Amino acid sequence: MFENVNSRAFLKVATYFEGSLVIIAYIIGWFGDIDPLASLRPEFDALIKGLLGTIPLYLFFQFCYRLPIPTLHTIRRILIDRMGPMLEACHWSELLYLGLLAGFTEETLFRGVLQPLLESHWGWVAGLVLSNVLFALAHFITPLYAILVGLTGLYLGWAMDFGGERNLLTPIVIHAVYDFLAFIAVVQTYRSERGVAF
Repeated sequence: MFENVNSRAFLKVATYFEGSLVIIAYIIGWFGDIDPLASLRPEFDALIKGLLGTIPLYLFFQFCYRLPIPTLHTIRRILIDRMGPMLEACHWSELLYLGLLAGFTEETLFRGVLQPLLESHWGWVAGLVLSNVLFALAHFITPLYAILVGLTGLYLGWAMDFGGERNLLTPIVIHAVYDFLAFIAVVQTYRSERGVAF
């Protein structure tokens, strides 16, 4: 069924879909008078915080990915069966591109616009929670997966403000690197189940 997955077609669809999130972010930002990239600054410490901040999130992913609990096994099976063939068709550099793409576009929408917009009406805690309820719903595969994504979003929203000065670069880096590593893990599992070396 997935023997002839076309990585170019997959990457094109992913680019269009993820790219549309930036358009949505700017439309919402226009109505809410918020620049989606207002808090994005190319600072070295934000980059380092992002790289270091990926570690606990990825360790949690590995813990959940390997834990022999039926509901987690179902999520793992869905990831491998649905994403495995498409990700396996990609070169590692394309997986990195997908990670960077998702990190930039999703963080621009959820942390760049929705969180500050909701904060402006109901405060920091409500903005953090409500924006990540939306983040969870946007990633709904199973109820548990949505909860895990929502918790991840809370972590990303908190990381954006870690250290006292808001910088969107930190959650972008965490999200991008995390996705890249998770993609590799899915590909490794998919290939090992088919008896193919990584």
